[in-house]
Amino acid sequence: MTTHQSAGRAGHGEAERGGSPLESKAPLSRGGGTPARAPASVTPFPARAAAAARILVVGDIMLDRYWFGEVDRISPEAPVPVVRVARREDRLGGAANVARNIVALGAQVGLLGVVGADEAGHRIRTLTRDAGVRDHLVEDVEGMDTTLKMRVLGRQQQLLRVDFEQGPGGRALDILGACLADILADYDLLVLSDYAKGALTQVERMIEVAHARGIPVLVDPKGHRYLRYRGATLVTPNRSEMQDAVGRWDSEDDLTHRAQTLRQELALEALLVTRSEQGMTLYTAEGRQHVDAQAHEVFDVSGAGDTVLATLAVARAAGLDWFEAMAWANRAGGIVVGKLGTSIVTAEELTS
Repeated sequence: MTTHQSAGRAGHGEAERGGSPLESKAPLSRGGGTPARAPASVTPFPARAAAAARILVVGDIMLDRYWFGEVDRISPEAPVPVVRVARREDRLGGAANVARNIVALGAQVGLLGVVGADEAGHRIRTLTRDAGVRDHLVEDVEGMDTTLKMRVLGRQQQLLRVDFEQGPGGRALDILGACLADILADYDLLVLSDYAKGALTQVERMIEVAHARGIPVLVDPKGHRYLRYRGATLVTPNRSEMQDAVGRWDSEDDLTHRAQTLRQELALEALLVTRSEQGMTLYTAEGRQHVDAQAHEVFDVSGAGDTVLATLAVARAAGLDWFEAMAWANRAGGIVVGKLGTSIVTAEELTS
């Protein structure tokens, strides 16, 4: 069932979170230097259990717009290339890209966020429906601009990106919070995708609602105010975000100490740090586990964090433990960075 809501005046968003390349070709390894199993050797990807999993994604929703063209001359008006647009493509971005990846991995997913009453917002609704994502979108009809990232590409490289954005207002956020409380019982796991555009302004309350219902919460964070995420089940900062949260570390032991301190302060079950070419490191009450990065050729890191988060959510909802979920997420990240733009990884690609 599609949920359409309307709300009031908007505010302003902040810069988005970038994806993290997963560049190393080294085999997977556990922390402490002990060789680990490759993803094919861990528990097989639980496709049947994934099909029964119901995951709700809440967060900042974007439209990624691509204009592909030919470049064969320089403008006489300024020293810039002239792009003759030959093809246009729109893709779901931000939290919507997380939801799209969850569908591609075979799970059921709902998407809750705020869009504007504009062309980009209507386009997101269409793409969401076409992707098989359950629509719980809240429409801010009194001023919000849907976040739109328009990229112009020529000769297989990005030449320009133009951003349009304006965050949701208080009325829209109140409606979003009420909608979450109404629909959360229909889902097994909650994913919060924070791009600092305003949809997760009330994230503390969202986590409280999920905690009261016994529903696990996975958070992809933004910024340095990590106390906002206290009580979540898992938080997945990238290397830069981890430095924002705990400062720079001098060694692996120092990082482990800082990570475990943060995990305990936030009352998390697990903390997963995605570390670009250094792979991923998981911290739990049992200790530290690590997988080295796994990728063939890095083409585009846009949305790689979304794919990692989606794979973690599906694997966890399907019953895998944290290390196994991390191993599959690492493999998915290695696949998606070889694709252009915000892309998905299917269950078939993941297990082939």
